[in-house]
Amino acid sequence: MNAFVKTLITLLGIAGMLAVFVFGGLYVFNTAEEGLLVTLGAVLVSMMILLIYILERRNGKKTAIWIAICMLVGIGFAAPYYYKESFAKVNDSEVDLFVYEPFQGNEKLARLDSKASFAIEGELPILDGATALYPLFAAFAEATYPEGVYEPYRGPVATTTTPSAYSRLIKGNADIIFAAEPSSGQLQEAQEAGVELKLTPIGREAFVFFVNSRNKINDLSTEEIRGIYSGEIESWKEVGGKNHEIRPFQRPEDSGSQTMFIKFMGDAKIEKPETEDLTGGMGGVIEEVASYRNYKNALGYTFRFYSTEMVKNDKIKLLSIDGIEPSRENIRSGDYPLASEFYAVTAGSENPNVEPFLEWILSAEGQKLVEETGFVPLN
Repeated sequence: MNAFVKTLITLLGIAGMLAVFVFGGLYVFNTAEEGLLVTLGAVLVSMMILLIYILERRNGKKTAIWIAICMLVGIGFAAPYYYKESFAKVNDSEVDLFVYEPFQGNEKLARLDSKASFAIEGELPILDGATALYPLFAAFAEATYPEGVYEPYRGPVATTTTPSAYSRLIKGNADIIFAAEPSSGQLQEAQEAGVELKLTPIGREAFVFFVNSRNKINDLSTEEIRGIYSGEIESWKEVGGKNHEIRPFQRPEDSGSQTMFIKFMGDAKIEKPETEDLTGGMGGVIEEVASYRNYKNALGYTFRFYSTEMVKNDKIKLLSIDGIEPSRENIRSGDYPLASEFYAVTAGSENPNVEPFLEWILSAEGQKLVEETGFVPLN
């Protein structure tokens, strides 16, 4: 083999390895799409191996060395992807809301033992709300609405998530939404629109913090959590765990859980969260890592029912707070310190069925569905 061919092979090899490392770096720092990077990396490695084999097929030793190098580079490129994908996830996309769709015979949807004493006739109230509360207001709809098709993402009984639901309510595109209390931004949006939000408590739920199941920590005090999120506590060792840096992640602004988190923090300062990527859209939504990927040193938060009944991810565990577990019994008794009410929120709808519907939700039948769904009723 002449010197020119050898030089060409060397340059191609170097260029190929650099390309793989560049694409690998782009993935690690989240500046390109995962699937595209994996595909490009696999193609590059395959082309390198094939080209080198063709050009150096007469020299078995060199070919073997080049193939080994290419394989090592390929493994080095793929490792971050598969390592990252191995993390436990808590993602809305893991929840199949169609299993709660009304009038489809779904076993997961809560039902009364007999026909409801109240039935909506005429104009149907348009319902919206938090993803975690969809199983509840879908049960309300099946009990009182005329039989029909009510898909979970569109129509009169749908969930568009808390931020969008509040926006729709304020703009008059929804009659009732089911959510946690509004954020300061949502209250300001309502004030600017000349709309008064009416919050009707309909049940109680626990705001919970969680860690990876491999984390030895099982309990944190409220002051320890505030210390972590304010940046005063930086290592799990400081609260009885291993000597790992704590990664305290947050949820998107104006989500129900972020509003609860800000309320929980009170006057304590909140450190700027780590983010996985920024997405354009209404409100400048920030997609937080903690909402979905839970590393062994991470701390995140959500609501009890969503994490235990809708997602059921056994790779995370809910923490006790101040020594009290977030069980339904402790929510009911008031012992769990982070239990709070959730609401049916209205904004002056002219639909004549709204008020009677709210009265029924607060009745024994409506509260029975709150209980049967998995939440804690008011009484």
